Amino acid sequence: MGPILLFSILLQIGCGVHAVRTGRPLYWVFILLIGSYIGVLVYLLAEVLPGLRNNRGANRALGRVRDRIDPTRHTRAASRDLEIADTLENRRRLAERKFASGDYAGAEALYRDALRGLYATDPTLMLGLAQAQFHRGEPSAARETLDALIAANPDFRSHDGHLLYARAVEAGHDFDAAVEEYEALIHDYPGEEARVRYAGLLQRHGQADKARALYADTLRRVDLAPAYYRREQREWVDIAKRESRA
Repeated sequence: MGPILLFSILLQIGCGVHAVRTGRPLYWVFILLIGSYIGVLVYLLAEVLPGLRNNRGANRALGRVRDRIDPTRHTRAASRDLEIADTLENRRRLAERKFASGDYAGAEALYRDALRGLYATDPTLMLGLAQAQFHRGEPSAARETLDALIAANPDFRSHDGHLLYARAVEAGHDFDAAVEEYEALIHDYPGEEARVRYAGLLQRHGQADKARALYADTLRRVDLAPAYYRREQREWVDIAKRESRA
């Protein structure tokens, strides 16, 4: 049996099983049996592909593929929207897309332009500016922006903003202040990044025992967590495992 015929049979069987399990009309089984590749193609076009359009998982997977093929498509779309309508929301969206693509200077410029008038102290925009400054290699500027954000918006709360502040303090080589920020953060932060970053800070400053305890706490928490949480935190779990063995 040649490979082309074998592959056709496998496709026919797979599509036939799918048709039966999903309650498709049984005539599809007949079409698949006699139609070979053509039958499979007709079945996929008529029955499978239309359903994928309404499937969130399939749409996300398709979106990831498109992003790999054309990684700048979201940035181009946001740029076109801003050209059509220079609104605060469109400027913010373009800044977020530039930040996501690694254009931190472009994101910073857009956030600065947006922080005017009624929105001069908008906390979301100020946080975006601080993130761009930090990733552009300016932790002191990021800390100043976050200090201004807190002063102008004392009731604003953001886990990501707090973590960014701790990282900015750490990057400024203020060990005691960084420890204070991380200690206040790790108990409420929704994930393992803050805990693992704090452990790394302690490890680099000779507090290996406390660092190992934090890594162990991360691994214990993840072992008790649902599978989706383990997938989301894989990067930090891998670091905790590696550093625990060091």
